[in-house]
Amino acid sequence: MNKSRKLPLKKDTRASDSSQEDAIDQWARRRKQFKDSKKCSSTGGSSINSTITEGSINSEDAQSVDLGLYSENEDRGFYTENFHSASWVFRGDDVSPDNSPRCLSKRPRPVAIRERTVKIAKGIGNYPWGFRIQFSKPILVTEVDTSPDILTMIVGSDISRYPNTPKPTCRGYLHKRTQSAILKGWRKRWFVLKHNGYLHYYKHKKDEGKCRPLEVTKLEGAEIGVDTSLGKPFVFKCTPQAGNRIFYFCATSNQEMKRWLEAMDKAVHPIHQNHVWVDVTLHNTTLPPLAIKNPECLGLLHTLDRSKDVWIQHYCILKDGCLYFYATLRSTPAQGGLYLQGYIVSEQSLGSKRSVIELKPPSEEFKTFYLCAENVNENKRWITALKASINKWLPLHQAIQDFMNRPLEETRM
Repeated sequence: MNKSRKLPLKKDTRASDSSQEDAIDQWARRRKQFKDSKKCSSTGGSSINSTITEGSINSEDAQSVDLGLYSENEDRGFYTENFHSASWVFRGDDVSPDNSPRCLSKRPRPVAIRERTVKIAKGIGNYPWGFRIQFSKPILVTEVDTSPDILTMIVGSDISRYPNTPKPTCRGYLHKRTQSAILKGWRKRWFVLKHNGYLHYYKHKKDEGKCRPLEVTKLEGAEIGVDTSLGKPFVFKCTPQAGNRIFYFCATSNQEMKRWLEAMDKAVHPIHQNHVWVDVTLHNTTLPPLAIKNPECLGLLHTLDRSKDVWIQHYCILKDGCLYFYATLRSTPAQGGLYLQGYIVSEQSLGSKRSVIELKPPSEEFKTFYLCAENVNENKRWITALKASINKWLPLHQAIQDFMNRPLEETRM
């Protein structure tokens, strides 16, 4: 298998380790370094530095689009489309069919505590941070630093309490009015509005996921609305906050135009609040591979870059339906990962390989991934772990249906 230093996912534009360390207090930094050194001191291997760099793409109108900002908002290198397309509930480490998710049942259930990073801006008054510590015995203070304006804490949160709020994508063909000085008119293009509020478009539907988009536009803060100035029906326009361009789109019907305007309006006025589990996964990416607690599976995997037909090796950690990719065992931070909610895992043959792991999404609009371990037995080990990890999550509608179909519990008088 060919080894490469590039990850076939979105580019990672996170800050360097030094900037991350500056964001936390001295005590937390020393504690993290101590834990990491203990966990990695006995491991072998050498570190491989990533050669991923920022780039740009050219639009049809000869405009250059910087992908740096776009990549930063692509969930830091994670493929999360299926997770954000629906509401999911974490039913806990105990996936017995007799148990309902905590968000649906009043019965006492074990909580699923996971660590995440929380940043709080300092306010005014007696409790400028919005909280106080009380009724905790004992309280041990090891070190006191000068209080900053931004407090960064690592806290434990229950990821099974609430479902996530879906941010469905919008896809379809639209006619786009060209703004080139050479060619003018309307061109039919395949548009994809992603959950992060970025509008992509391609020449053809088949290009999505295989080719770079012709252009990427951030819709947050943009002005959108119906346009009648061109004398053409079902035309609407979009004026992004950055730059001085106006995009004109033409739908095939009034219903189709309304569908796009409603989806775009949500992207223009986004809700900037992550689900707890998203914050947990982003926190885990800052940790060394062996510092992620209680992984369900770990080891070397090769991922298929279908655009180049090459297998790329990573050290992988599987935890709670998320597969993290690292360059090596000793690398930090993670280069990216996959949110696996709803994916179907199976063993398939592909090309010259008689055994690969196929991760198939529930809908064809999402990406299919292929993984391969060192041998067939390792593939089977990963398949078993992946199925169990994915099974920890349920679509909210299925969880409600299962809960309603359960027999009523007897009540003791």
